[in-house]
Amino acid sequence: MSINDLVETNNDLSDVEPILYVKNWMTPEPLCIKSEQSIQEAGEWMISHKLNTLPIVDDDHHFLGTIRLRQVLSYFLHNSRDVKVGRDLFKRNFAVVHPEDSILEVISLPYNELPVLDSEGKLIGLLSKGDITDGFSKYISMLKQKQHTAEALNTVLESAYEGIAVVDENGTIQEFNEAYSRFTGIEKENAIGRHVTEVIDNTELHMTVKTGLAERGVLQTIQGHEMVVHRIPIVKNGAVIGAIGMLIFEGISEIYKIYERLKDTDAEEPERGTKQVGKKKENHITLDQIIGVSEEIKATKRLARRAARTAATVLITGESGTGKEMFAKSIHHLSPFATGPMISVNCAAIPEHLFESELFGYEEGAFSGAKKGGKPGKFELANNGTIFLDEIAELPLSMQTKLLRVLQEKEAERVGGVKKYQTNVRVIAATNQHLKELVEKGTFREDLFYRLNIIRLHVPALRERKQDIPILLSYYVKEICEKYRVQTKRFTHEALSTLTHSEWKGNIRELVNTIERVVTLIDEPVIGKDHLNGLFSVKEDRENQIPDEKPHSLLDEAKRVGKDREKETIVQAIKDAGGNKTKAAERLGIHRTTLYQKLKSLDIS
Repeated sequence: MSINDLVETNNDLSDVEPILYVKNWMTPEPLCIKSEQSIQEAGEWMISHKLNTLPIVDDDHHFLGTIRLRQVLSYFLHNSRDVKVGRDLFKRNFAVVHPEDSILEVISLPYNELPVLDSEGKLIGLLSKGDITDGFSKYISMLKQKQHTAEALNTVLESAYEGIAVVDENGTIQEFNEAYSRFTGIEKENAIGRHVTEVIDNTELHMTVKTGLAERGVLQTIQGHEMVVHRIPIVKNGAVIGAIGMLIFEGISEIYKIYERLKDTDAEEPERGTKQVGKKKENHITLDQIIGVSEEIKATKRLARRAARTAATVLITGESGTGKEMFAKSIHHLSPFATGPMISVNCAAIPEHLFESELFGYEEGAFSGAKKGGKPGKFELANNGTIFLDEIAELPLSMQTKLLRVLQEKEAERVGGVKKYQTNVRVIAATNQHLKELVEKGTFREDLFYRLNIIRLHVPALRERKQDIPILLSYYVKEICEKYRVQTKRFTHEALSTLTHSEWKGNIRELVNTIERVVTLIDEPVIGKDHLNGLFSVKEDRENQIPDEKPHSLLDEAKRVGKDREKETIVQAIKDAGGNKTKAAERLGIHRTTLYQKLKSLDIS
């Protein structure tokens, strides 16, 4: 079938048309120049960033036109470098597009690059021919995949030995294959159109539609026999529109293997073509491993994918526990720097006096205790790769200046050294603070902020994407049950509703800790709302409680337990090391300075 046939035979495109929007494929926040700046500056920028054209904007960021490298060279030849980029210089005959335009509508325009303007005429992005081609290719791929999936499911239903039933959002049977019909003795024609509870004994397939949680390998008594069944929700555009029930007659069926293969192929599709050399696949964090179907997280993943294709600096913002480092790793592994290393630096964990040597390295004899032969810094270790600067807001002002210089000049110098070394490093920074506010307070350099804030990627808080909570609960319940080798558990509708509407101030980190506590403390396979109420109101023994103290929250309790365990581990390590803190730090796998900080924070004498 040809591409045209695919497009013509696809009658319902409402689920794929949003991917054609210009805003999903443009390069956001492009480099531009103001009309009052000079030709000299325009030329330097274009040569430095290898640009053929440069958008021109006014002080309010309204788009005025473009200036070409050929024009700049002409003014250079006539020694007119100080001339301002005025209205008589830039190209007036240009076409513009808007974020909600379809790339199919602009693909025929005779321009290599199109400015993207918002409703106020402000420049918000650039759309190149390559971007349009990428978007159109993805669109065609989705159409082909849609046709392929439909054909695969038809083949499965017709030839499967195992029973398969499909229900809609109301629990009404839409598909009922021959195998299920033979087992139940109910004809396919008599089953389709009826509620699933009227046809299949003890079924909970209608509940799968309500909870959106997959259940695999659970026991169900049908016709007096205990059978192994799988229940899998069907999700479209972020909403559960039905569910598939699979009746397994013996062991792991071929049909479920087919299902797993189809699922794996679908998950790997976006990553095809990514060059991965010298690294194992399981060590990679990809965008497909970031769980979520909400529009908020999908938009963030789309922008991350776009950012990964460039070498621009990325600033990831978001609350603690939202998964900023996972996005950073995903961007690295999708970027041109994927074959190089990714070095992570937690700026909040390094003492101020050690920052420079940690980031840029030091030479032998640079200071007392310096290692023989010196030590390479994080920027050296990350050469031809990515450096991830987490908690960038904690960077001391003195180091902000040095970091800015390294970012601008692409070179650094070891402490105690006299020779500079070149750095070819992609920088990704992250913070849970508002850097703009810190700039206004004077605790963060404004020029460094603008240097880091080239591409802003905001990771939404969990409470802002409640649609993803049931899916996250399903994933982590299964993972933690396997980790502790306990019976798989599931939530009742009321318990799921309670968890979905919780605040989750600690975001995914808090959610995982909560699930771990639920799995380890509740023996029953079904977790109800009463179980959660009991856990959330757990109090310490009255002998250990301060009078009139408010009950601990689940997060407070988890933090307390974790703090106590950490304290016990550190004390034991020091005892095993005979009181030698350097050896104790080595046993714990942390820096000696970090050990001293923990001794102080945990009040260990």
